[in-house]
Amino acid sequence: MSMKPAIFLDRDGTLNEEVDFLSDPDQLVLIPGAGAAVARLNAKGIPVVVVTNQSGIGRGKYGWQDFAAVMSRMGTLLALENARIDAVYASPHHEHALGEYAVADHPERKPNPGMLLRAAEEHGLDLSRSWMVGDKALDIEAGRRAGCKVALVRTGYGHKVDGSAADLVAEDLPEAVDRILSQWP
Repeated sequence: MSMKPAIFLDRDGTLNEEVDFLSDPDQLVLIPGAGAAVARLNAKGIPVVVVTNQSGIGRGKYGWQDFAAVMSRMGTLLALENARIDAVYASPHHEHALGEYAVADHPERKPNPGMLLRAAEEHGLDLSRSWMVGDKALDIEAGRRAGCKVALVRTGYGHKVDGSAADLVAEDLPEAVDRILSQWP
């Protein structure tokens, strides 16, 4: 099986509007154009993988069922635009989490690259030809540490982030996808 490149996306602030500890599917709002951008990737056969820190689970603010309900709602909204996410990875770990999730520097919590590495292994993805797109410095760092090219979007927290470490800085996910596709391998 030949390994193929993928697009890794942060969720909150990149795909959907930033909401602190998003746990209610009714609060999920896609960033304008995000669904169409994902559909463009899908149409080219490029795997789209969400990698998201979810410390709210670890902190007991909401549970895995709430996370699944939000992702299900996202799937429904994306499907309306003929788009889909191919895989989702979430890290509930945080230094202030409870019980087994109370790990300050867990390998899967961004900026560590663990979620990207696991996705690459499980789906046969070529990280060296892949992109990580996010709105925070920790997204950029996770992508770099996984060996990906990285794009910073100015939505969510992205307007506050120094973009000098990114390969590409875009106003939003649609612009990032357009620019990534223009140089796709």
